[in-house]
Amino acid sequence: MPYKQGDKITYLNLANIDGSQFELKQVEGKRYMLSFFRFAACPFCQLRIHQLISSWQELDDDFTVIAIFDSPLKNLQKYSQKHNAPFYILADEEGKYYHEFTVKHSLFKTLKSMFFKLPTLLYAMFFKGYFPSTLQGNMTTLPADFLVDEKGIIQTIYYAKGSADHLRFEKVKAFSHFE
Repeated sequence: MPYKQGDKITYLNLANIDGSQFELKQVEGKRYMLSFFRFAACPFCQLRIHQLISSWQELDDDFTVIAIFDSPLKNLQKYSQKHNAPFYILADEEGKYYHEFTVKHSLFKTLKSMFFKLPTLLYAMFFKGYFPSTLQGNMTTLPADFLVDEKGIIQTIYYAKGSADHLRFEKVKAFSHFE
């Protein structure tokens, strides 16, 4: 049964980029954004991780991000470990949680994003160095973001309109500071 707004997330167990095992109890009592990304080498995804890290100080201390990638752990480490992110970056190689959270796929929206977001794609690849040399994972996965309160209840669900789309940072920031 797919998750919807108001549901409680009770289980999440995946390999963390540092090789440890992440369990949901690690964020118990915290607000967080559960963010589903595409494959590890995706330039749009790596740029989003970079942007989250660059703006990290704007978020509340009791807020975190759980970034999940549609990739094997070794491939994820190759592309994301260099970020040294202050949040969790997890590998869901089997797509288990992508299925549970009904993360969408669309070849059309992926190609449309590559065309209409070409300047962003080129910036990510050639100016930031996020060049996709190894493509492991589903190419048509579309990002999805879930804002979850300190009780584990989903407050906001955002399904991307394209492969370069995520919940606006201003909305994430406001949620992180909510009293």
